[in-house]
Amino acid sequence: MKKVSLLITLIFCFQLSVSFGQKDPVVENIVKEATENSQLEKLAHELMDVIGPRLVGSPQMQQAHEWAVAKYKGWNITAKNEKWGEWRGWERGISHIDMVAPRVKSLEGMQLAWSPGTGGKTVTADVIILPDLADSVAFQKWLPTAKGKFVMISMNQPTGRPDYNWEEFGTKESIEKMKKDRDAQTEAWANRVKKTGYNGRTLPVALEKAGAAGIVMSYWSKGFGANKIFGAYTKKVPTVDIALEDYGLLYRLAESGHTPKISVRADAKETGVAQTFNTIGEIKGTEKPNEYVILSAHFDSWDGGTGATDNGTGTIVMMEAMRILKKVYPNPKRTILVGHWGSEEQGLNGSRAFVEDHPEIVQNIQALFNQDNGTGRVVSLQGQGFVNAYDYLGRWLSKVPENIKAPIDTRFPGAPGGGGSDFASFVAAGAPAFSLSSLGWSYGTYTWHTNRDTYDKIVFDDVRSNAILAAIMAYQASEDPAKTSRDRIVMPLDSKGVPGTWPEQRKPTRRGGLD
Repeated sequence: MKKVSLLITLIFCFQLSVSFGQKDPVVENIVKEATENSQLEKLAHELMDVIGPRLVGSPQMQQAHEWAVAKYKGWNITAKNEKWGEWRGWERGISHIDMVAPRVKSLEGMQLAWSPGTGGKTVTADVIILPDLADSVAFQKWLPTAKGKFVMISMNQPTGRPDYNWEEFGTKESIEKMKKDRDAQTEAWANRVKKTGYNGRTLPVALEKAGAAGIVMSYWSKGFGANKIFGAYTKKVPTVDIALEDYGLLYRLAESGHTPKISVRADAKETGVAQTFNTIGEIKGTEKPNEYVILSAHFDSWDGGTGATDNGTGTIVMMEAMRILKKVYPNPKRTILVGHWGSEEQGLNGSRAFVEDHPEIVQNIQALFNQDNGTGRVVSLQGQGFVNAYDYLGRWLSKVPENIKAPIDTRFPGAPGGGGSDFASFVAAGAPAFSLSSLGWSYGTYTWHTNRDTYDKIVFDDVRSNAILAAIMAYQASEDPAKTSRDRIVMPLDSKGVPGTWPEQRKPTRRGGLD
């Protein structure tokens, strides 16, 4: 009898050890597929190099939506483009900016998004600096002087070297002097603009109405060669951004009385009313088809570069995760959706529209994972104010390979995100939505909304790691026997002792630039 008892004990211990040491074949296959058959480089090339930037309302945005649907269908994933609004249609053409006096030099620059073009012609005119006048009355008297001129409305930066370069090579005294001078100049320029009676949005319009030939600006991103490229406010004359180095050249020449003259050819086409879409892909659930796991990334970009790290990398992470899941986990328990949202850059419009249009999905979201802040590997995951997020996110993360999981700082319950990216649209509606936040790779300086956000800035090893993470988390969320809790934290008091409130669900802008 003792021998039988001993044998049973040994068998039980063996089974227990096998159970604890057993690896999940789906997780193993996710890692294997992502590592041995990655499609990331191909997807990035087709999206960033071939299609290019994806400004809302542009033909390239529509082309990207159609491309994504075709890709998903090629992987046997159901996909569609779901209309949510309309936008001012605009297509960028060639920008060519040359200094033609006091000497000839081609300048680095481009027109801003939605800038009027020059009608197929080259406009040549003197460049003048926004003057420092006593007040708005004096500015109104000066305004006729702007007629027929290109007007510079940005401060001339005192240094084209980023701070980290100064800190590596500068003396303590020279660094302190540079920063003091820069602070003083920044304040003085802000006062110069304020005294006109206008601001950064309304000043270009006032100059346009006064007959200026165009607006010249430079929005330096505080890194070598990087400028941020946003949208124009003018309706008739071009607004161009010129690189710090060339902007400084023009500024110094104008300031010293050498009156620079530039020629600008800016081609742009107004294309009428453009339809706006979200691209939605679906792997249907087998046991709980009306509960949803969502992979999320915004599809649009600014168009100074090609939108590679904002948010091409998030886009291809979620596309690759869906491709892998369809191959190794084709019959999920819950429905797995992917959302490629439009017009995030103008206020989370695509995702806000989805939340507003699909309450039946939002109320049954098991979890949403969003990736949006660059090419880096994920290093932060917070609970977004959901009290029990530590439980389910912790369990799902435990299945992730150690080399991917180890760098991730988890903070629970955290606080609900009120903006920043599309996960916030769902958090506001009470759905458990989380940001897969990435390592910086100088994102804020060099690629976020800049002319340098291009394919070559992608770090594919990190992006591959993120695709594995997203796929495993989606798989685990789908398989979890329990539905996730939506219990929220009690919001803390603010600085005035007033209880905080959960972020409010906001309505999307559905007619951009048309009203």
